Amino acid sequence: MTAPLQPTLSVLFICVHNAGKSQMAAALATKYAGDLLTIHSAGTSPDAQVSRQATQVIAEMGADMSDETPTPIDPQLLRTVDRVIVLGTDAQLEMSDDARGTLERWVTDEPSERHIEGVERMRLIRDDIDTRVQGLVSELITDFSGSSSN
Repeated sequence: MTAPLQPTLSVLFICVHNAGKSQMAAALATKYAGDLLTIHSAGTSPDAQVSRQATQVIAEMGADMSDETPTPIDPQLLRTVDRVIVLGTDAQLEMSDDARGTLERWVTDEPSERHIEGVERMRLIRDDIDTRVQGLVSELITDFSGSSSN
């Protein structure tokens, strides 16, 4: 007989195009949390495909987003996830009153403001997101395991 499935906390990462920042955050969160968290990503105005540079720099970290496709925000998902993380300052999002989760904005590093472009820019953004994702995953797994053992 198998043990019953434990419920997991869910996170939705959002940026404008769902081609770079939110996809990187989702790939890193999946890498660190495995199946302990349910991870989603979406964009307020999704591109047609994920950024090749973002895919490249995520692969350098041992994470994979090569099969991902940018998607728009699903209103039902937005209402039901436990945590919504908006990456950057460009994506604008309104949470409905019946949303159960909490909203947080990560103002991420933007190396282009320092005239840093290309893969170097993407690595700096990735590293900023990576630090934040590790903290979030640690917090959520600790909070969830503490609350589920009571």
